[in-house]
Amino acid sequence: MTIVILSRGKCGLSKCVTRYLVAMAAADLLVVIIDLILRQVPIVYWSEFTFLWYVEVCNIHAVLLYAVTACSVWFTVTFTFDRFVAICCQELKTKHCTEKTAAVVLGTVTVLSGLKNIFWYFLYTNEYWLSNSPWFCSVTPVVSRSLVWGVVELMHYILTPFVPFLLIVLFNVLTVRHILVASRARRRIWGPSSGESSSDPEMENRRKSIVVLFIISGNFILLWVVFMVCSILRRLDYLGYPVSLPTFVTEIGFMLQLLSCCTNTFIYAVTQRKFREELRNGVKFPRAMMVKLIR
Repeated sequence: MTIVILSRGKCGLSKCVTRYLVAMAAADLLVVIIDLILRQVPIVYWSEFTFLWYVEVCNIHAVLLYAVTACSVWFTVTFTFDRFVAICCQELKTKHCTEKTAAVVLGTVTVLSGLKNIFWYFLYTNEYWLSNSPWFCSVTPVVSRSLVWGVVELMHYILTPFVPFLLIVLFNVLTVRHILVASRARRRIWGPSSGESSSDPEMENRRKSIVVLFIISGNFILLWVVFMVCSILRRLDYLGYPVSLPTFVTEIGFMLQLLSCCTNTFIYAVTQRKFREELRNGVKFPRAMMVKLIR
């Protein structure tokens, strides 16, 4: 629904912003399909999906899964950078914040995400493990305890989500700092002469921007932190330093990590008034058509 509403171009957003949001929504939808439906559902109902033990495509599935997850995360980073440039770098804004640049950036991120995760095709076997763990394909003991596996896994978690989190926080802090400085300057210049109060619409919009930026940063780290800790402890277990965690902690980590791949699009889109109007119109349309047909 988000993809359809944004693609219609009636939300009052620029083509550049629309392209980023549509890409984020599409990546999130692919995460739901490839990770939640094709991976998690067979794990939960493993007795109904035992035939997957004989379907030898798990390593291909893993590459696609990790690639779309990386796209979902890094699309958020690129969009955050685009908004940072639009607000804080007026000279660069006209060159960077364009539909063409957005298409190039999104395409580059997609290609790099696929190339970065091609290693899993060779490290995993093609057989499903049907176990709710970070490694859902079967892995030979030689590979799982090798230096190559450890380096690839370390780089995997550094690039997604550790570096994205740092970049999102950095861009948001710089953006908030710029907004606060500009707001103080506005109050000094216009406040005394115009009798400006705290209900000034411009100031209110800036406060809303700050709230949204902080929500996105906090949301990202809170929803990924449990999954990250569980993955690190599992690696320590393989290195001979076992740390026991209740099973439900791992389950919560997977749930929150999956949730993180769709909340940012929701936050960005639903905070837009015109998007909410289009959503209401979309909900009302089937009812209106039914009433018209009955009449």
